[in-house]
Amino acid sequence: MNFIKDFRALLIGLWLGAAVFFVAVAQSSFAVLPTRELAGALVSRTLSIINITGLIIALILLVTSFIKRAEARSFLLWAERIALSVVAICGAGGQFVIAIWLAYIRAQIGRPIDEVAADDPLRIQFNTLHEYSVWALMTGMIAALLAFFIILRKSDKNPVVDDKQEFKF
Repeated sequence: MNFIKDFRALLIGLWLGAAVFFVAVAQSSFAVLPTRELAGALVSRTLSIINITGLIIALILLVTSFIKRAEARSFLLWAERIALSVVAICGAGGQFVIAIWLAYIRAQIGRPIDEVAADDPLRIQFNTLHEYSVWALMTGMIAALLAFFIILRKSDKNPVVDDKQEFKF
């Protein structure tokens, strides 16, 4: 059972690390690439990978959370399932709702976003959806971090610590 716990922690940890790395890539791409449109395309493509893998990993971990473990506490089990559900919902919502609407608005605009006036209704809608996308990813990352610690903590048995042997090698 320790292998399953370790594998589950590895999966959610890998996704969380990729999501954190994505944030750095997103910010850097706008500073390094020659046009904001090119940076936006890179960020959009990379975010779709993060969203889809987050959805897949969360679903895998949800399914494996139903493997019977005698030492699992009910509260932690349900807290983990809720956190993983949030990760899945954020990934699916970010990819299949927000990203689709953003692409639709980009197609309606038909030119670089930066050339559109700030008070244009399509630009306002784009900015609002972009903000929702950021919040969805951040919510998914916080839920993934919570799930990560629950997965690691859930099967830890509370060992009796002997003060005399605590620092012995």
